[in-house]
Amino acid sequence: MTAIPQSLPRRKFDVVIVGAGGSGMRASLQLARAGLNVAVLTKVFPTRSHTVAAQGGVSASLGNMSEDNWEWHFYDTIKGSDWLGDQDAIEFMCREAPKVVYELEHFGMPFDRNPDGTIYQRPFGGHTANHGEKPVQRACAAADRTGHAMLHTLYQQNVASRTNFFVEWMALDLVRDADGDVVGVTALEMETGEVYMLEAKTTLLATGGAGRIFAASTNAFINTGDGLGMAARAGIPLQDMEFWQFHPTGVAGAGVLLTEGCRGEGAILLNSEGERFMERYAPTLKDLAPRDFVSRSMDQEIKEGRGCGPNKDYILMKLDHLGAETIRKRLPSVEEIGHNFANVDITKEPIPVVPTIHYQMGGIPTNIHGQVVEHINGENRIVNGLYAVGECACVSVHGANRLGTNSLLDLLVFGRAAGNHIVQFNDKNKEHKPLPANAADFTLSRLAKLEENTSGEYSQDIANDIRATMQQHAGVFRTQASMDEGVQKIAAIRDRVGNIILQDKSKVFNTARVEALEVANLMEVAQATMVSAAARKECRGAHTVYDYEHPADHPTAPLGRDDANWLKHTLWHSASNSLSYKPVNLKPLTVESVPPKVRTF
Repeated sequence: MTAIPQSLPRRKFDVVIVGAGGSGMRASLQLARAGLNVAVLTKVFPTRSHTVAAQGGVSASLGNMSEDNWEWHFYDTIKGSDWLGDQDAIEFMCREAPKVVYELEHFGMPFDRNPDGTIYQRPFGGHTANHGEKPVQRACAAADRTGHAMLHTLYQQNVASRTNFFVEWMALDLVRDADGDVVGVTALEMETGEVYMLEAKTTLLATGGAGRIFAASTNAFINTGDGLGMAARAGIPLQDMEFWQFHPTGVAGAGVLLTEGCRGEGAILLNSEGERFMERYAPTLKDLAPRDFVSRSMDQEIKEGRGCGPNKDYILMKLDHLGAETIRKRLPSVEEIGHNFANVDITKEPIPVVPTIHYQMGGIPTNIHGQVVEHINGENRIVNGLYAVGECACVSVHGANRLGTNSLLDLLVFGRAAGNHIVQFNDKNKEHKPLPANAADFTLSRLAKLEENTSGEYSQDIANDIRATMQQHAGVFRTQASMDEGVQKIAAIRDRVGNIILQDKSKVFNTARVEALEVANLMEVAQATMVSAAARKECRGAHTVYDYEHPADHPTAPLGRDDANWLKHTLWHSASNSLSYKPVNLKPLTVESVPPKVRTF
């Protein structure tokens, strides 16, 4: 058996960033350029981070292809969020959008171009002109590889700025002192199996999403919710975890994403009768309605027997009418995915698609500077020394449902904002706070338990049971009885996490140990999701529950949203497995509030 050390070797940095995706590298770029000593920890090489999988575009009201302004973007994002988004944060993001996109262009981002040299923009779901009048072209795109281009651009800029990357390192736990301030992290170097204490004046979590809590997911295998697990174990609540986005067009049977840019370029969805059914559900926006709306409509068609294929269990997406030339120019990766994962030539025939889990709207609660906040006695209190940005964070610009292309915008705007705020903070606070005497104890006890177990379960058996449970009890359509059953099942699975056994206890590149540590993070996220979902007695955005009736004053609207009782954010506390709530901020920074109303398209 490998001995676990009683203390850990230490290294000191101004800032430790956990995660090298778009948000982590956008923040690290600000910090490295300001001369701070930055360490970026990442489980994979930076350009393999999951931002690389983003396809369709990044939203900004540039107005290159059609009239547009940030206030229309602001309205669309609030409406898309089903009024659960905080309007101050949404205003900040939409106002900053053109600035961060032009800045990215100047970093060398290879956007597609219009004939006049301006950035090419395509329509995207839920993005409209003049408050819903018609679709608008707002998605700044690099073919269907926008995330790939963005990640490489940011990595190159970070290399030029001499950012320190710790590749194939996994952060394990946050270290908090007696004041509750975060003073660093413990981390595992996968190559050697050694565990380190990384001291930092500031720690920033940028670990991305946790879509691997579901069996069918567009997320990479690395998306195990590590930042959320670290925060939850450190006593920080997770916000709005009941809201998970199902992307309408995952390849049936494979889960691989087909960008919403397909529909932005003119693709249409068809049922088994060859009907363009979205015209019935969303007469104005049709196939370009927001993702939760389209996913529910597709699921409804399948449930009512109009699904396609021998089992009538998928919908067809038709692109061949766009022409092979347009497809190869604007959607080359989609053509490749069609060949590789569906055995379909999309230039000649439609491709089978089903709604597939894609994105978490909830996460670690933050303000617009990226500072992590705890809601105590009716007030948001800042957790000193800790920031979170990107998909792992919940500044609540997405609310109950994210608009397509707002994710890449989110990571640019708030990665940059957090970087700027940390630079100011470090100017005022030059010294590291001392580590508490027991700083390493929690991590060492977790590792010792793994080493000492002589009987138990394989980590992936537990992970697979988590995924099967979440898929069954927290899907596109939910029922109260099913969610309540899911809460019990997940609680039972949690009891098994402490009994994981490692057959191989070697140190060098022991992927079994990494997977076991990831399961602990999956568990926190799954329980947060299931408990939060079962408690929300309404339908809002991606949280659609059969039990709740249509609003009496609008019988054709989506299922019943209850603003009187549920216009509030959920906060899940890990230690007590309990919930608290805080109000949605309906006050923007400078413009008039957009009051809640029935959401139709």
